[in-house]
Amino acid sequence: MTAILALGGAHIDRRGRISGETAPGASNPGSWRQEAGGGVFNAARNLSRLGHRVTLISPRGGDAEGEAVAIAAEAAGVVDRPFTFLDRRTPSYTAILERDGNLVIALADMELYRLFSPRRLSVRAVRDAFDATDAVLTDANLPEDTLAVIAAMGRRLGKTVAAIGISPAKIVRFANALADLDFLFMNEAEAKALSGRQIDDFRRWPDVMTGLGLRGGAITRGGREAVAWMGGESACLAPPALASIGDVTGAGDGFAAGFLDAALSGASLDACLKSATATARIALESEMAASEALSRSLLASTLALVPEAEILL
Repeated sequence: MTAILALGGAHIDRRGRISGETAPGASNPGSWRQEAGGGVFNAARNLSRLGHRVTLISPRGGDAEGEAVAIAAEAAGVVDRPFTFLDRRTPSYTAILERDGNLVIALADMELYRLFSPRRLSVRAVRDAFDATDAVLTDANLPEDTLAVIAAMGRRLGKTVAAIGISPAKIVRFANALADLDFLFMNEAEAKALSGRQIDDFRRWPDVMTGLGLRGGAITRGGREAVAWMGGESACLAPPALASIGDVTGAGDGFAAGFLDAALSGASLDACLKSATATARIALESEMAASEALSRSLLASTLALVPEAEILL
C-alpha cells in the first residue's frame, strides 16, 4: 500500500446527543461522548485501517486531551509525529446532535492550529516525511499560508496532494492553493463559499471548480447525489438510504478517505466515487467519527450496496 502524510486537524471531539425532540432555548435530556477527531485525523485513521502507511503531523497541547489523540493514533496504526506545545490546550470540537444524529450546532476551539506556520514545514523531520511519502493529505484547519506551502511542496515533489474543506468558513483558506491540489473534498455549502456561486444544477459544479483551477475533487450533498471529477471526466452518485444514522460526524472525512484510497490505486472515477460513498456509509452507521470496524472486507461488502455512478462527461 501507499505511504500517506497527513497534516492538519487532530483534536478532541465532544458530542452531545439529544434523546428526545429538540427544544431550542431549553435544557434537553441526552447523552455525552468524547473521542479523538479532526478532519485529517479521521481520514488518516480510515486510510490506515485500509492498509496504507499513514504518518500524522499536527499541533498538540501538553494535556490529557493531547495524550488521548496519541492513544487513538496508535490504536489505528497511524504513526504520530506531533508538534507539542506543553503550555497550550489541545484543540477541540464540541457539537450538539439531534436524536437522528444530525447536527444542531457546534463550537470549534482551534486556536492552536494557528501556530502551525510555514516555518514548521522547513524542519528536517517534516521535509524527510514529505520525501518519504507517496501522497499528502491536509485540511482547512491550518492557516492559509501554511496550506499553500504544503500544496506547493507536495506538487513540486511529484506527490498526490489532497485536501478536506472542513467548513464554509475555513475552505476559503485553500483559495491560493487550488492549482497545486489534485483533489479537494467538500460539501455543497463549502463549495458555495469557495466559489462564491449559487448553482441550480449540481451537475455544473465540476465545470465551476475546474474553472477555479481545481483538477479533481468531490462535492457531497447529504443524502442527495454527490458529484466528482478528475481527468476531464465527471460523475454523480446518489447514496443509498440508511435505516438509521449513528452519527454524521466524520462522514465527509470517510468519503475523502474512500475516494483517495481508490484513486491512489489507479481506479476509475466511478470506482473512486463508489468507494467514497461506501466508506462514508460505514462512518454514518458508526457512533464514532472514524469507525473502528472499517476494514478491506467490510468496505468490499458495503460496496455491494452502492449503485453505479452516472458518468456525466
